[in-house]
Amino acid sequence: MNIVKELASIAHADIDLLRLRDQQGDVFARHRPVDFVFVSMEESQASAMAGFLSDYQYATTTLTSAEGEYRVVATISMAVEQHEILSVSGFMQCIAVLFKVSYDGWGAPIVSEA
Repeated sequence: MNIVKELASIAHADIDLLRLRDQQGDVFARHRPVDFVFVSMEESQASAMAGFLSDYQYATTTLTSAEGEYRVVATISMAVEQHEILSVSGFMQCIAVLFKVSYDGWGAPIVSEA
């Protein structure tokens, strides 16, 4: 799949997630920690990508391993309004392609009006 198709696919998945979160009462404009998840079978690729995101202050990162799989969680405090989350999620997909890891999407707590 070429990068344009990958970005379109991720945008559609992100919009579906936003629709679900809207039904759950999420207030998209409120900042919260958002986790972007990456998976790799190669420790060196996962480590290099985590280091890049962390070194250049794109996100704070954690690298864990289980059963030969390496998982990077990149966390950014941000709102999840559509234009913001789609831009950052698309950027994360591009980073995944550059470092030859898999981008597994994002997750964040639901923030509702209190």
